[in-house]
Amino acid sequence: MAFRLSCIGLAVISSISANAVFADDAVSADSIERISVMGYTFNDYKVSNATGAMRGDIDLLDTPQSVTVIPDFVTDEQLARNLAEVLSNDSSVTAGSEKWNRQQFSIRGFALDSGNGFLVNGHQHWSHYVQPIETLEQVEVLKGPSSMLYGQSGPGGLVNMVTKKPTYDSLFTLGLDTDEYGSTRFQMDAGGAVNDAGTVRYRTMLVKQDTTYWTEYHNGDNKERDRLLTFLALDIDLTDDMTLSLKYDNTADNAGLDSGAWLYKSADKRGQLIGDNNKIWELPWAFIDINVQNIGADLQWHINDNWKMKTGYNQQMYERQRFGSSPTYTETPYETGYKVRPFDRHDDWQYKTAYMDFIGNFSTVSLDHQFLIGGNFLDYYYQQQAEYGQWTTVMPGQVIDPNVNYHNVAPKPASEYHHYGFYIQDLVSLTENWKALAGVRYDEQKKEGNGNNAYALSPKFGVIYEPTDYGSIYVNYSKSFMPQGAVNNIEDANHKMNLKPEYGTQYEIGTKWELFDGGLLMTAALFDITVENRVITQDLANPVGDVNKITTQDGEQNHKGFEMGAQGQLTDSVFITGSMMYLDAKYEHDPELDGLTPIDAPKWSANIWTRYEVTEQLALNLGAQYVGERYASADATLGNAIVKDAFIRVDMGAAYTWDLQGTEMNLRLNVKNLFDTDYIDGGSYKEVTIGQGRNISLALEAKF
Repeated sequence: MAFRLSCIGLAVISSISANAVFADDAVSADSIERISVMGYTFNDYKVSNATGAMRGDIDLLDTPQSVTVIPDFVTDEQLARNLAEVLSNDSSVTAGSEKWNRQQFSIRGFALDSGNGFLVNGHQHWSHYVQPIETLEQVEVLKGPSSMLYGQSGPGGLVNMVTKKPTYDSLFTLGLDTDEYGSTRFQMDAGGAVNDAGTVRYRTMLVKQDTTYWTEYHNGDNKERDRLLTFLALDIDLTDDMTLSLKYDNTADNAGLDSGAWLYKSADKRGQLIGDNNKIWELPWAFIDINVQNIGADLQWHINDNWKMKTGYNQQMYERQRFGSSPTYTETPYETGYKVRPFDRHDDWQYKTAYMDFIGNFSTVSLDHQFLIGGNFLDYYYQQQAEYGQWTTVMPGQVIDPNVNYHNVAPKPASEYHHYGFYIQDLVSLTENWKALAGVRYDEQKKEGNGNNAYALSPKFGVIYEPTDYGSIYVNYSKSFMPQGAVNNIEDANHKMNLKPEYGTQYEIGTKWELFDGGLLMTAALFDITVENRVITQDLANPVGDVNKITTQDGEQNHKGFEMGAQGQLTDSVFITGSMMYLDAKYEHDPELDGLTPIDAPKWSANIWTRYEVTEQLALNLGAQYVGERYASADATLGNAIVKDAFIRVDMGAAYTWDLQGTEMNLRLNVKNLFDTDYIDGGSYKEVTIGQGRNISLALEAKF
């Protein structure tokens, strides 16, 4: 499996990494910055602010919105290898399908869109692949509509991934982890100052991962994955008040293809798995090859004591070859076979984003302001080239020659659009105990073709009452929008009709408290989200000629519930992070879906992860995840008939740290799914993900 990587990127990373190893002897061991992965001396379970929630470093107690911050310290303890394992630390996030090696999620029951549901350092990020997590300092889950700050996005929320920063002090870490299937992951992390003055700093990472999955094709071959990740970040102090940050990363990811497992839909076996739980319906030659590069620059200028300016640009270049077999769902694959259709497809996405923010902290009369005004821009480009073969019926284990090559077919016309928005927000301290937030955003999307231009206003209001310095109570009103384009079906009575954006409106009331001398953050929130202008297409009662359908926007969707969370230190030796959510999610005013619950929207979900420090060198971990009953179907034919059972998965771990001739060594043993629980994870009955059984992992890390 071949990797494509910028030679320049490798050369720069290698040279800077070598600089870290042979750092000046004048830098003592005591001055080395400890970015702890398995050390146990800091309260790194609790984070006090989220950069993405308010587009600035505003304390979570002053943020009138539910936000969960998952630090890398916790996910390193868990030996997390992908974003799904990171987000399992927030019960408001539900795993969806992993079809075609993509990880999909819902927040508060609303699906996250791969085009606008994910951010990296506040930039919109095309997330059509398994996200690399080794470069992340923390992951922020912003709950509810966030269109006021980020433009088009779903009503459930956003995921903002914050990358690691360059360091002043020298840092060099090597790590290796493996599991019982023989998978390996090698990591190198280096950072420090390039010059004596410390005005140029760097952070570089290299990750090589070779994964053997527990699932296998019907010929007995295991699914495999090879991944190479390179990352380089530079901070350059242009003046005492101005810093330029540069970032480059490249992900080369090649893996066998898996389109998901199947569940029976017939009444006598409904919801049961078809075939063995470790079998893949794709043919064994199917694969996906992804190469993603991000090149970005950010500039921060402290204009004076009251104002600063932040601006940035990022270009994401995403290329994917998907060579698949298109297995078609059937309940009788072992009796009658199932249909496959070979295809070879190449996709090219280009994502260019830019922003500029002015942030002010000032007073007028007796009011203190935390003020934001800015704008952001997105330029989207996509082109596809694909060849498809003939449909063929095969029996499980039978292999056919794909005989397709996307180079044989001319590319389809490219799709492009431009999106920009302007926003203004003010967090005002009215009195010692009361604060108010008000903001509004204007957006435009421009795209060639009928019905593809969209305009929207997105307001946001909040009130915060702080009875003490360590607690707050807030109410929140916010909106989201998603452009819908136009009806494109000559058999539809409303063919070429411009569709209005889909709007989401949220009302939320919540509270946040810092307890145990600020060591533990407790949160709770009640929310009610309604989506309007949902697109509905139904058959005409009285067709006229070829016109037999009609599309309207009369549909609605309502999700309401409550959440609770805790992060931090309970005692000198006990640390905890956990959450729970109750959710009541329904489609409304829909002739086919009215009263149904969306797929993968459980009523109850919860998670917990704990650490107990036995000694300064030994620590134990115990965690659990509960996901309630979910539906694997939500359509006019089956309704919510197919149910996935609730499950509890228990994980545990232990870590030991010691000094080896001045080098800090960390050894970690983790057991995921300790009791080998059988469970069905996200996805519909045609593409469901099967939970992995017990898996033992071992990791060794050295900090120089």
